[in-house]
Amino acid sequence: MRPVRGIAAAALILAVLMPAALPAADGATPAPVPAAPAITVVPVVLAEVSERVFASGLIAPVEEVAVAPQIEGQRIESLLVDAGDVVAAGQVLAELSDETLVLQRSQIEAQNLTALAAAAQAEAQLTDARASADEAVRVRDRTEALHREGTASQAALDQARAAAASALARVSATEQAVAAAAAQAEVTRLQVEDVMLRIERTRITAPVSGIVSARNAQLGAIASAAGRPMFVIIRDGALELQADLAERDVLRVVAGHEAAIRPVGLGQSLSGRVRLVDPSVDPLTRLGRVRIAIDDPSRVRSGLFAEAEILLAMRRGPVLPVTAVQSDRSGARVLRVDAGGVVEEVPVETGIRDGARIEILSGLAEGDTVVARAGAFVRPGDRITPVPLAD
Repeated sequence: MRPVRGIAAAALILAVLMPAALPAADGATPAPVPAAPAITVVPVVLAEVSERVFASGLIAPVEEVAVAPQIEGQRIESLLVDAGDVVAAGQVLAELSDETLVLQRSQIEAQNLTALAAAAQAEAQLTDARASADEAVRVRDRTEALHREGTASQAALDQARAAAASALARVSATEQAVAAAAAQAEVTRLQVEDVMLRIERTRITAPVSGIVSARNAQLGAIASAAGRPMFVIIRDGALELQADLAERDVLRVVAGHEAAIRPVGLGQSLSGRVRLVDPSVDPLTRLGRVRIAIDDPSRVRSGLFAEAEILLAMRRGPVLPVTAVQSDRSGARVLRVDAGGVVEEVPVETGIRDGARIEILSGLAEGDTVVARAGAFVRPGDRITPVPLAD
């Protein structure tokens, strides 16, 4: 009886371990149906994605204005500003000695008074000459009339005519003397104005408002326009990041794009905007240059190194993990899973890639479920058990 009991026990174990099989129509027992494989899937969600490019370079002034003396040969008497000072347009930066110019002005003013007196005297002489000429002309006319009547001799007529001609010639000469005296007076007047202008220019003023970035002048030195300027001013204190950009990105950046600037040593980024994209690419480095105006230049200094993140575009739309999209020469595609767990291949059009996410422009809609890894060992038409991707 013991062998029978062993056979029964073995049969019971096999019945428990093996799945029950339903009898087929022909009475044969079918093979067991394998379970669908568990595959990780992700949903298509709406999210905001942005496209950015990166550049780096040095911070520099947008525009520097050199201040040089407009007169030379004068000693620098005082310096009223230093590097780092904020100045306004027209503010006095330095003063030059004007002693020799003041003396020169006095001399020329005396010459001008002399010229004015000579002009006035010439005017008086012209008035007298014109009066004499008028009288000589009247005498000549009367003598000619008397000569026609036979009461005046030819000698008297010739004498009257000569006197009139002489008087008229004296008027012409006096008129030229008046003109010369007036011209001389005008010359000395202009010389006075020139000296006054040079005296005014001994006060070196700021041509623009801004920040003094350099002061090269020294007290006691002789002012000269040659060599380094006396002062250098950053117009309006405006600074920019002159950043180098990879040539593949140069044509994608245009003036007006926003940028986040991260200077070395500053814990947080600064906002800025692309002011200018240089029209050429360096033939050696293959880098293009963009100039990014800094919104708050007071927090940085010229010469600092900084990196910039330039925002090209920002949109909200359907996105997927990059790993869910497979791309090749034929285009991009994903493996979508329907409600029954069946896999199908769907071509898609992609857009912005933002880190580990990629924008889906067409082919899918919000809520669709796709295989999380495009290279998973599943094929279109396979049935899977979807397993949501853990956060």
